Amino acid sequence: MNRVTSITKTKIEAVEKTVNLNSERQKIRKELLSRVDDIGVVKHHVKTMFTSGMGFFTDAYDLFIIGVVIALLTPIWHLTPYEVALLGSTSLISAALGAFIFGKAADIFGRKAIYGIEVIILTIAAIGSAFSQNIIQLIIWRFILGIGIGGDYPISAIMMSEYANRKDRGKLVSLVFSFQGLGMIAGPLVAILILSLGIPHVLAWRILLALGAIPAASVIYLRRMIKETPHFSLSVAGDASAAAAAISDITGSQAAVKPNGNSLKLKTKWTDLFKYPNNIKLLGTAGCWFLLDWAFYGNSISWPLVMKSFLPHATFLQGLIASAIVFAIFAAPFYFAAAFAMDRLGRKTIQVAGFIGMGTAYLIISLTAQFDFVLGASAFLLVFGMSYVFTEFGPNTTTFVYPSEIFPTSLRGFGDGISAGAGKIGAFLGTFLFPFLIADVKIQGTFAILAVISILGAFLTLVCLPEPKNISLSEVSDESRYLANDPIEMVS
Repeated sequence: MNRVTSITKTKIEAVEKTVNLNSERQKIRKELLSRVDDIGVVKHHVKTMFTSGMGFFTDAYDLFIIGVVIALLTPIWHLTPYEVALLGSTSLISAALGAFIFGKAADIFGRKAIYGIEVIILTIAAIGSAFSQNIIQLIIWRFILGIGIGGDYPISAIMMSEYANRKDRGKLVSLVFSFQGLGMIAGPLVAILILSLGIPHVLAWRILLALGAIPAASVIYLRRMIKETPHFSLSVAGDASAAAAAISDITGSQAAVKPNGNSLKLKTKWTDLFKYPNNIKLLGTAGCWFLLDWAFYGNSISWPLVMKSFLPHATFLQGLIASAIVFAIFAAPFYFAAAFAMDRLGRKTIQVAGFIGMGTAYLIISLTAQFDFVLGASAFLLVFGMSYVFTEFGPNTTTFVYPSEIFPTSLRGFGDGISAGAGKIGAFLGTFLFPFLIADVKIQGTFAILAVISILGAFLTLVCLPEPKNISLSEVSDESRYLANDPIEMVS
């Protein structure tokens, strides 16, 4: 009896020792990461934001300038409607592939290991596009460009998210994405300048594409030099020393190296992304991004077609000026407005309201088109502009922020990559189908479809997505359930 009692007592002591040890490790992990969560906005955050944001300036410029290039190239190369649709959408479908690849790679090799490769691809592909000799070559280079664009989405968002503090994370990640608004304005402004200088169209389109290499190349060095994020170092690599070094970079003060980092790692399998509750979150992030990009990219890249329907007598240059006005007044400022409201109003509120606002604007456009454009040109530009207000101060910003926050660190790249990839598949479908829809069901039918898509986005947000504002990454992603614990040694 005494021997049984002794064995039982030993087992209990072993269990208590392991529970206490694992509890202590969770406390250590929380203490380390709290240094990132609790600091204010510092110089390191601003530098990371710029380094990440310039990629999105390039992404926006490259994606939206193709609409201008298509308009210039169509009479030069005698492009067919099919070639126009393919040229406008190719980079979007390859962006989906790039997002999947880079997102998954970020969870395997780390964020730092691959950060900067995407802007190298953007630089090379922009130059290659400019020197294309025929439509096949141009489509191939646009496909390669899309790989870089897609890769930039998950990596840049996660780098900023994992370096950001808890209270300002939404703002900082949103500000990275806000560079897209500047790129949207730059496209038509540069096109207006090039065309106003009287440069022949046969050369102008090449210049427009080549200029996309400049902002991408400007941050290659900065991206390659950035340290691994403390979240990945600690939770995936199990490298407490690297985590402490990164934290020291952020805070400007020395962070003590904690015990064996391997004991602080998350224990996950890639299939955990498709198990509850991650699968519900993934449905929300990927589904909403798919719906948003279908609606947003379709009418944005096909802007000249929309202008032709509402302003049939406007010249190409007048259409560019109109698009620059819309982007400058109704789009770009509201990226930044969303960023500064993100941590006060919350992601969920902004996304739902934005989707509903988009749907309302699209419905008004559809109904007025049904009655022979009773709005008039000025009123149309106002309503169409308001759709951009709700897009930017809404799901175009929040769908970028959400997946960089709500998945565990070891699955975050994969989850973000799938979400961004789903968005680009939606963008591909929206852009590819838009010219055909305009021809078949006209403006009224096309924008009625976009209105329905927007309302579906609001519903999916309400059902599937949590509110991450002012919550640490570890808490909002429920990482505690995946912390690796030492096995309890049973004494016989």
